[in-house]
Amino acid sequence: MEEKILEVNDLSVSFSGGVQAVSDVSFDLRRGEAFALVGESGCGKSTTARAILRLIRSPGRITGGQVRFEGRDLLELSSKEMSQVRGREIGMIFQNPLDSLNPVYTIGGQVTEGLVVDRMEKREAWRLAADMFRDVKIPDAEKRMKSYPHEISGGMRQRVMIGMMLCRHPKLLIADEPTTALDVTIQAGIIELMNDLRRKYDTAVLMITHDFGIVADMADRVGVMYAGKLVELGDVYTIFDRPLHPYTRMLMKALPVITKKEGRLATIPGTVPDLSKPVKGCRFADRCPDACGICRGAAPALTECQPGHLCACHKEKGGGAHV
Repeated sequence: MEEKILEVNDLSVSFSGGVQAVSDVSFDLRRGEAFALVGESGCGKSTTARAILRLIRSPGRITGGQVRFEGRDLLELSSKEMSQVRGREIGMIFQNPLDSLNPVYTIGGQVTEGLVVDRMEKREAWRLAADMFRDVKIPDAEKRMKSYPHEISGGMRQRVMIGMMLCRHPKLLIADEPTTALDVTIQAGIIELMNDLRRKYDTAVLMITHDFGIVADMADRVGVMYAGKLVELGDVYTIFDRPLHPYTRMLMKALPVITKKEGRLATIPGTVPDLSKPVKGCRFADRCPDACGICRGAAPALTECQPGHLCACHKEKGGGAHV
């Protein structure tokens, strides 16, 4: 079994007004593995990813837990030490690449900047960046290095961001909704590219997404989040074939299908609970068709309901073992 490169233990993040955006989230990631965090928008996926890199801005703050990367707790590092981890050891691809690229500098200048910071000679940094552009299948790499962000397409900008992060050969790549703004054809190309590069460089990938199609194409394991908590965790085949948590099952039913025989798409009734107020029981209880008295009275623990398959539900075996 591959060694664990990242271990997140009981991570919690809160914002002003008492909003508990992330509550006691725990998972691990092995070297070369792709792990996907999925769930509706606003469930805490991106906040979890930003907390790993300590990118939570005021009025938010990390209120508890550990983020161990290769044995070091990132939450205990100084700001200077953390700046050495970002980009060099852990890279992050943000949702909108245009927001992440400076419009007044060429793409080549921005990609080589991190390499120069690592004390690489400028000419060598330029050559390495051009080679990486070819790896991420950017045509006319040398010419594109001299382009500005507004002069290339959205799909090309996303490839630039992937190349920029991989130039420094990080051990972990966090991809936050990297294909949301792209059309389906470009999405498929980006996913294929990331899979190829993951195999080539043995980079672990933490994928943040709400698209189960991307999960099926790329992930080895899946964690399902709802209202700031992890409610189910398992390998990708188990999650797709035998989802245990009602929320996961309802998300699956909401997926579009090719045929029209299924009728209208299924929806999940109700709304996410107000996280600025304490939630006594299961956070999904008000929307769950299987909820009973205990669901509204006590929060279920995330426990191993089947070998390697964790679920936080009172109705599943072990779901209420620790309440």
